[in-house]
Amino acid sequence: MENYKKEFIEFMVESQVLKFGEFTLKSGRKSPFFMNAGGYVTGRQLRRLGEYYAKAIHDAYGLDFDVLFGPAYKGIPLSVATTMALSELYGKEIRYCSNRKEVKDHGDTGILLGSKLKDGDRVVIIEDVTTSGKSIEETFPIIKAQADVEIKGLMVSLNRMEKGQGEKSALEEIKEKYGFDANAIVSMAEVVEYLYNKPCQGQIYIDDRIKEALDAYYEQYGVN
Repeated sequence: MENYKKEFIEFMVESQVLKFGEFTLKSGRKSPFFMNAGGYVTGRQLRRLGEYYAKAIHDAYGLDFDVLFGPAYKGIPLSVATTMALSELYGKEIRYCSNRKEVKDHGDTGILLGSKLKDGDRVVIIEDVTTSGKSIEETFPIIKAQADVEIKGLMVSLNRMEKGQGEKSALEEIKEKYGFDANAIVSMAEVVEYLYNKPCQGQIYIDDRIKEALDAYYEQYGVN
């Protein structure tokens, strides 16, 4: 596992963005882990988060693209932090773009924040986490309605590795439905591999009890 992935796992735990215990998800599923990217709130956290996303995007898609699109609302700070990191780490100037929830009819008009989309633009979409793929159902038509662009892929922070709307994972369903790649900085398999019965910042986060709960959860909701 790459060093930045190990660092990112520790970063999620340290920031209390990734927690283990008993949680009821929006879908109604009872989960032994919970991720809330809204826990990244400080300048230092956002700078580091942008760097991890930038490294993962570089590994998955290279730097041959023009725009990083972050869907409202959580995708807005993600796109800004990551474009800054791409500039600092790789010297690559990528434009950021996000959508508004409501169309603005005065001043900076339209539905987009940041850069406008132009015909021929190559776009990478950035999100926090995708459980069912429903957010892409909203985002995809917004992007395609703005210009004739090529979507190179999607990058999320964590691949939950569980069934989306069907029997495949949300990321796999996105690949099949929309025809572009979908990746994550880390997967839950990598999180478990790195944290199981290993101290992280002086604490064991995935002990035998949590591991048993994770195994049971993935027996029911996981994908191969």
